[in-house]
Amino acid sequence: MKYYIIAGEASGDLHASNLIKHLKQEDSNAVIRAWGGDLMQKQGAEIVKHYRDLAFMGFAEVIKHLPTILRNIDFCKKDILEFKPDVIVLVDYPGFNLRIAKFAKAAGFKIAYYISPQVWAWKASRVHLIKKVVDRMMVILPFEKAFYAKYDYNVDFVGHPLLDVIGEAKPDIDSFRSLHNIPSKPLIALLPGSRKQEIESILPIMVETAKRYSNYQFVIAAAPSAHGEWYIDYLAQHNISIVYDKTYKLLQHSKAALVASGTATLETALWGIPEVLCYRSKGFTGTISYHIAKQLVGKRLKFIGLVNLIMENEVIKEYIQNELTVENLTQELSRLLEDSAYIARMKDEYHHVREKLGGPGASARAAHIVAQLAMPLQKTA
Repeated sequence: MKYYIIAGEASGDLHASNLIKHLKQEDSNAVIRAWGGDLMQKQGAEIVKHYRDLAFMGFAEVIKHLPTILRNIDFCKKDILEFKPDVIVLVDYPGFNLRIAKFAKAAGFKIAYYISPQVWAWKASRVHLIKKVVDRMMVILPFEKAFYAKYDYNVDFVGHPLLDVIGEAKPDIDSFRSLHNIPSKPLIALLPGSRKQEIESILPIMVETAKRYSNYQFVIAAAPSAHGEWYIDYLAQHNISIVYDKTYKLLQHSKAALVASGTATLETALWGIPEVLCYRSKGFTGTISYHIAKQLVGKRLKFIGLVNLIMENEVIKEYIQNELTVENLTQELSRLLEDSAYIARMKDEYHHVREKLGGPGASARAAHIVAQLAMPLQKTA
């Protein structure tokens, strides 16, 4: 069967790559054409567009790059028509993917959506479109199935795919330090995001905070798609190091982490590392994007971090926009390093997060659904 997969971000590349691995076990003749990244390519997908050329952060950034986005949408439509897939698999990335879904459904293609758009946070009205154009919706957060049920739409909760990729193996700390030239001090991880806009807004505050902790070595976890020049100005500080594409290994050896909002906050929790969530948009366009988002989301949700949303209470501290200051980060980081009771409570909550996400096997379950959908109608389960 022929599969067309669209993932527009680093996290989508990770989860789609694991989906592809299991999809090939379900369908040994699978031919996969995709928008995504290096991880998907390693699993055998032919990459049409890399996600690093697709990720625009915030409303204002989307407007600024609208001509490019529209050209990409037109190209994608033509590419789908030429490839003629048996099923199209959309991975999150809703602004782009829902437009493609509407077009593709009208053209007669089957649509599977893996990792639901966060319609419960942003635009609940999109559920009506999803019901019309998506044949199978696979959700990864426990509360999403109940959300869709309110709209009389049955979706598949497959569990969270991070449970498939986060294991228990711990690399040797001395080898890790030696390989990446990291001094022999306790480590604190800095996860400032994968987009240039995120890094420019958040990393300077993280680095200023690091200057107050000379007895610790702060290590930036650089995304595989990031460019080295994005970080160069921050590496002169004596207790700042960097690793590329080694986030999980870094987290396993860290005492605490400062983490940009997004999937990384959940990853950090699943590794059991005390953390604080950081979010900030800067500049004129960034400020506009933040205020629009606050109006859309603020009335629906108390939190933006996945850990807090899953548990429905403040497990990790969230510092957003003007609250993201060196003083606030310093105060919270000190608690994460020194307050044993606070750390113990946080780790106990992490255990409950893992329980709510279901067991391992999300990628395999999703692949089975996709493969079944791709089959001719008379063979579909």
